[in-house]
Amino acid sequence: MEDIVADDFEAMWRDLLPVGRSASSGGYFRQPFGGAEREAMAWFHERAEALGLDVEADPVGNTVAWWGGPPTAGGPKAVLTGSHLDSVLDGGAFDGPLGVVSALAAVERLRAAGVSPERPVGVAVFVEEEGSRFGLACLGTRLATGALPWERAAELRDRDGVRLVDALERAGFPEDPRHVEWTELRDRIGCFVELHVEQGRDLVDRDAPVGVASAIWPHGRYRFDFAGEANHAGTTRMEDRHDPMLTYAMTAIAANKQARLSGQRATFGRVDVHPNGTNAVPSRVSAWLDARAESAQHLEEMLAGVERLGRERAGRDGTTLEVVAESVSPEVRFDTELAQRIVAGHDWPVIPTAAGHDAGILQSAGVPTAMLFVRNPTGVSHSPDEHAEMGDCLAGVDALAATLERLAT
Repeated sequence: MEDIVADDFEAMWRDLLPVGRSASSGGYFRQPFGGAEREAMAWFHERAEALGLDVEADPVGNTVAWWGGPPTAGGPKAVLTGSHLDSVLDGGAFDGPLGVVSALAAVERLRAAGVSPERPVGVAVFVEEEGSRFGLACLGTRLATGALPWERAAELRDRDGVRLVDALERAGFPEDPRHVEWTELRDRIGCFVELHVEQGRDLVDRDAPVGVASAIWPHGRYRFDFAGEANHAGTTRMEDRHDPMLTYAMTAIAANKQARLSGQRATFGRVDVHPNGTNAVPSRVSAWLDARAESAQHLEEMLAGVERLGRERAGRDGTTLEVVAESVSPEVRFDTELAQRIVAGHDWPVIPTAAGHDAGILQSAGVPTAMLFVRNPTGVSHSPDEHAEMGDCLAGVDALAATLERLAT
């Protein structure tokens, strides 16, 4: 039976692997509601239906394939698993898809073993987990749980100014979500378990193929707007400039130093420059800081330090700085009782993570939630070099299948 599951997992993985992959970098561009992401979702529909699962989707494309049929009013609440299929720009193959393919393989294993679940089991694919298009991570689960009002989501825009509601229309969604009554997912499920490739080296250091999450560090995305004076790159003396690019550069260095000194994480990974000319001193630079820390206090202190140093530099450069918090997620501690049930009888380590996940949104919405991690030999993620060995992936399928059986029977 294990060979059958291995064949199924590897076959599904091979089918999905080319979708949205760049021929030049080897990375993935599966942005929400774009062609590659829609192709990946079509693959999921086809595979789920081939397994005889009942597939349903909400107005923004969050999709669940049900084994045993969808949960009904008055019936037992479902056990949900799954992850996402969208990617960061030039991302890796495993972040998200590993959880989806593993969930389908785990359900197939349990069905082949003759397991009869006493409650529905769902395999979910959530949309826009990465926030790579509309700037808000875990958008799908925030909407599905009611954590984000649709009125706010409807006006989100991508880098090209396209509103979310228009992107949905262009992708062929039949109804405007503003005019549809939503049934919140959290009212239908009793627990959620997300399998994910580890984004770090903790399991490598522990020599363990599989681990269980204890918590997600608090984290936020902040837009730093630096304003100065546009001028000629050749004729303007250095001492006469009010250059926001210089202020940004020194602020980025300050953020790196603050994070290193405190053992936290700070990353400027996206920059927008105006007018963006080679021979011009810019008038404006917008840069996005991704900040993560082991506690809310550490996060606040680090952000305050970076902002203070940026403003001091702006004072010396004759520029200005404004900081806007675009999204802030508090620490999430996963359900301890659920983690203990999952770990019982296994030697899987329980570890924290600094990466955000849909699981964190569901836990915060009151759904008992757990995560399984699969070892990542280099720790690299959000990169074409992201990787997991096939043997560890199959160990993850084993762990997820055992977990689902324990929770559903």
